[in-house]
Amino acid sequence: MNVSQDVWVFVQSIGWRDVVDITVVGVLLYQLLKLIRGTQAVQLLVGLMVLYAVALAAQALHLRLLEWIFANGSQAILIAAIVLFQPELRRALDQVGRLTPVRAMLGQHGGEEIAKTVTEVIRAVTALSEQRTGALVVFERKTGLENVASTGVRIDGAVTGELLAALFFPRSPLHDGAVIIRGPTLIAAGCVLPLAETLPGVGRMGTRHRAALGLTLQGDSVVLIVSEETGLIALASEGKLTRGLDANKLNGRLLTLLGGTHTGGRVLIQPLVRAGGTVRALTRR
Repeated sequence: MNVSQDVWVFVQSIGWRDVVDITVVGVLLYQLLKLIRGTQAVQLLVGLMVLYAVALAAQALHLRLLEWIFANGSQAILIAAIVLFQPELRRALDQVGRLTPVRAMLGQHGGEEIAKTVTEVIRAVTALSEQRTGALVVFERKTGLENVASTGVRIDGAVTGELLAALFFPRSPLHDGAVIIRGPTLIAAGCVLPLAETLPGVGRMGTRHRAALGLTLQGDSVVLIVSEETGLIALASEGKLTRGLDANKLNGRLLTLLGGTHTGGRVLIQPLVRAGGTVRALTRR
């Protein structure tokens, strides 16, 4: 009877602020568990829990040396935990930045701008594909790529087919790297991408394809690859590679992934003019 009365008193003492507090903490813990699930952070978290259990046991058994170590080393353990969980913390903050209200405050690029950018990129990669000129075009989405852009040369210019074709021209000093596109802006060229290890079931991959997969495994970016050996265009997203895309399929996939405006219809191919000659395959609606 006393237990039921205690429970009733406890329930009556709970206010709406307590409910909000518990709900927020529960959601944060749930999101934390989702972030670390299937990662090495699970083992690290188990190790921290073991250390915490040892600290409690030392306090209960009055083990003075262990008590002193944990009392004076708690700050170091906290800093070590932050360092060890750095990738997970970075992912958590990145996901907070992806929330719709936050993105709305920061501003988003319109669907028409994205569609125009996609058209210009298709102009370039189709021309490069016909010339069998290798290329790597990276679209930044919600995960920032400033660290990758810093490895190349800053451009901060409008995305045009002619500019992309010139950057990947074999005699260009930036042709071996990747270009980074943020919205309608080409922010950097000649960038170095992280290489992915050979993945089972994917087969033999060149350096460009491995670099594209390596970047998409670390974030949500979309990468276009033009093979120098075959001239085929491939698209990398979420660690998966899709090969052999023509202009129309490529246009649809990119607009879907980047949130551009679908206008319908086929993409028409016209010549792309470049100084010193004509490069074929300019796409317009």
